[in-house]
Order: sequence, then structure tokens, then C-alpha cells
Amino acid sequence: MEKIIKLDKSNIENEHICCAFSDKKCKESYDLKKEWLKREFENGYVFRRIDARAKVFIEYGPAEKGWAPIEAANYLLINCFWVSGQYKGQGYAKELLRLALEDAKSQGKDGLVTVVGTTKFHFMSDTKWLLKQGFEPCEKLSSGFSLLVKKINPKANNPRFKDSVKSGECDDKNGLVIYYSNRCPFSEYHVTASLKETAEKRKLPLKVIKLDTMEKAQSSPTPATIFSLFYNGKFVTTDLSVCMDSRFDKIVKL
Repeated sequence: MEKIIKLDKSNIENEHICCAFSDKKCKESYDLKKEWLKREFENGYVFRRIDARAKVFIEYGPAEKGWAPIEAANYLLINCFWVSGQYKGQGYAKELLRLALEDAKSQGKDGLVTVVGTTKFHFMSDTKWLLKQGFEPCEKLSSGFSLLVKKINPKANNPRFKDSVKSGECDDKNGLVIYYSNRCPFSEYHVTASLKETAEKRKLPLKVIKLDTMEKAQSSPTPATIFSLFYNGKFVTTDLSVCMDSRFDKIVKL
């Protein structure tokens, strides 16, 4: 196996963050994700990846400081967790998860929690795989999201979604509404450039809401704070590729 390294303020300037490191269009978005990470390191955030030019990594931190609308006191919240390409099936995912679990134990946490699609959602972790690793669903939403937990302390309270996400709707009921953050190095470019052109071509009203603080993310109407698209108030997708003209009509059924 390749060595697993941990990024922090001392090395992040010289290390890649797995996604979009060779995508010139997303250079600004990439830099914004690095800036986001630098700030979150102060909150105990962890970014681990293999020492290779690959998308094999895990991100997590204290759920109380997490950019997700959940209540999960004394848990670590897993955010992005990916193993792709030639590295699948080689034990990297289990090792990354083991390291997260060891961190949770050493910090006296009650366990790990993560937001997923009840069935696999784009830009979210593999639900089936996590269930095989001992995660259990503790809440499901009608919009298709689930909250999974892997407890260390079996007597701990279950995490739960905040009320802001229970309806699966947002307040704005006219046209496209986007919620996004700089948690992903693809989001800034595709929301502000690709989607704007896509919406204009179809003469669709577009409102973009950037979740640029933890407080905004924790009170958002979607559990997927990297990117979520609503249409006429209803949640549609977490698939960031919907921003592109070639993909929009395949995903959004007007």
C-alpha cells in the first residue's frame, strides 16, 4: 500500500487535495477549498490521503463544528470519503476508516456519523459499503438522505437531522435554487460559470446561495452542503455535473 499522509497547515501549500488538482478551469475553486481547509484545521478538521496523485482520501472533524445541518454532539462527522480508480479493492478505504475510528476513540468520542444518500447520491460516500463496515441508519429523509452512525459508545444518543432539512424543500419556490460551499474544489467554478450559462440558455430563474459560514451550513435546507439543486422549491440532486449544459436535461426533468 502507498503511505497515508495527513495534511495540515504545515504542508498543505505543497500538497494536493485529491480533486481538481489538474483542472485548470477550477484553479480558483481549488484554491478556495485549500483556504477552507486551513480555517477548518483550527476546528480539529482532519484530511488524510495516500501519498500519490490520486483520489483516495477521507475528511472528518468534530460534528459540532461540521458544515452539515445535524445534531451529533460528541461524534466525528465524516465528510468526503473516496477511493477511486486503480486503488479500489486494495484496502485503502478500510484503512482510512480505521484511522478515523482510532481518532474518535482517542478523543473520547461516541462514534462516527456521516450524511449519505439512502441510495447512492453523487458526490457522497458509498452507502452500501459503509453499511457493510458496521454503520447503521439512524434517520432517513423523504428527500432521499440518510444519517449513518457507527457507535463506539452503544449508550450514546443517536445523531439526528436538524428541522431545517425535514421537508426536503427550500423557501424559494421559483425556478432553480442552488446551495453550495467551498467544501469541494469543483463547486465555485461550476456554480458561478457553468450553471449560470446553462440556466440562461433555458431562460430559467436562478438563485445561488453560498454557504460561506459554518452557521449557514448548519441551518441550510439540505444535508448536502457541497452542492444541492432545488427546482420550484423541491430538492432535485447533489450531482454537480448538472451545472453543465450537456448534463442538465438528463438530470432535471422540467
